[in-house]
Amino acid sequence: MTEEHEQILVRKQKLAALKAQGAQPYPNDFVPTHTAAALLTRLAEATAEDLEQHAESCALAGRIMSIRHFGKAAFFHVQDRSGQMQVYVRQGDSPPEAVVLLKDTLDVGDVIAVSGTLFRTRTGELTIKATALRLLSKALRPLPEKWHGLQDVEVRYRQRYLDLIVNPQVRETFRKRAKLIQLIRQFFIDRDYLEVETPTMQTIAGGALARPFVTHHNTLDIDLYLRIAPELFLKRLIVGGAERVFEIGRNFRNEGMSTKHNPEFTTLEFYEAYATYDQLMALTEELFAFLARQVTGSPQVRYGEQTLDFTPPWPRLGMKEALSQQTGLSLDELDDESLVRAKARALGVHIPAAAPLGKALEELFGAVVEPHLIQPTFVVSYPVEVSPLARRNDADPRFVDRFELYVAGREIANAFSELNDPEDQLQRFLEQLQERAAGDEEAHALDEDYVRALEYGMPPTAGEGIGIDRLVMLFTDSPSIRDVILFPQMRAEKK
Repeated sequence: MTEEHEQILVRKQKLAALKAQGAQPYPNDFVPTHTAAALLTRLAEATAEDLEQHAESCALAGRIMSIRHFGKAAFFHVQDRSGQMQVYVRQGDSPPEAVVLLKDTLDVGDVIAVSGTLFRTRTGELTIKATALRLLSKALRPLPEKWHGLQDVEVRYRQRYLDLIVNPQVRETFRKRAKLIQLIRQFFIDRDYLEVETPTMQTIAGGALARPFVTHHNTLDIDLYLRIAPELFLKRLIVGGAERVFEIGRNFRNEGMSTKHNPEFTTLEFYEAYATYDQLMALTEELFAFLARQVTGSPQVRYGEQTLDFTPPWPRLGMKEALSQQTGLSLDELDDESLVRAKARALGVHIPAAAPLGKALEELFGAVVEPHLIQPTFVVSYPVEVSPLARRNDADPRFVDRFELYVAGREIANAFSELNDPEDQLQRFLEQLQERAAGDEEAHALDEDYVRALEYGMPPTAGEGIGIDRLVMLFTDSPSIRDVILFPQMRAEKK
């Protein structure tokens, strides 16, 4: 029998003994009066004499994280949502039932209630002298060993509840995530944007070039798709007169997984009538600088070995210009599909045989340029073939008024001046259908109702999508997207 199984057996025996005594090992009638952090903050300057004179009482609830026995005395730490607080129990000073409970029943990992008065130990640590202890939930499994903690990445992601218990930096990551989303929401509300919710199950998977997940609605007897993007519904709202809208929500793409990709992910999408993609660049700089100041106190953010500087303005780099710098091909040579494919082969970049030139350029860009874009950089002038929903550039209709934001070698945002010409949009959809017929499973489907909406007239508009998970990675110095998603998708657990 393994040591863990032995510990589980002992804990189950303690639980059985409690039940045999008629005790309730899982009560639900205790209400804490304080949190650990609130007490530590408020009494940070209180001396031992101050605490002894005022004899302040408190009631705390949380999980036992460590126990140290010293003969007739014991110290243990209780962890609640805010942090940890030390508790002191001593035979003669604490009630006998509290001493017996700690000695015979309680283990590291148990959830308990403690009431008592506050004092400072000889080392100056604020501590609760227990006047009452209660077991609120018996932990039947032991926590990971104290000095080594939970280090197995697979276990950390699969058993996130355990990860959150034992790794305070993980709890801090998700507190920052929540704060970032709150700040983003307030940023757009303050600018007269309306927060909306659009369908997650859609009859047509639109708004992006990606493979969808398919489900079936029994009552309607139709297939539905988990949305790959909310874009087309948000732009329908622009047609309806909303003018400024945003949505923070989940998207789903049936694609591979990596440190940058999870099939279920969170995005911010926002659309503003009478705006251009140039204006959204300025707004994006303002947003990221605001978030950096609020979260780190500075426009500079440490990420890995790099210091990212979000101070505006950021560089703007043409897609073809960037490719020319990295590949050595001239701008004219980048218009020659055979030369682009030859360069891609030489660099080991796979380009599907049926891919048009614009798609080939995009694939080559992702392989040879993207990893080098460390500081915030706007990449502009994307080919129309990979931008079926974006407005053509007036000076060169082969390209669209679009930018992608790259930071730390990965795409963080995608934006463009929206295509609001219904005839051009219909033609783009039809071209996408031809690419789908040629084998491109990510080509955009034909959404006739969206075209009909455009025929009622959509004002000139610009819109943007920002990957929340990747943004959180930047502001929490997390190397993998799984570090910032509470329950990332995993392979089936081996039995």
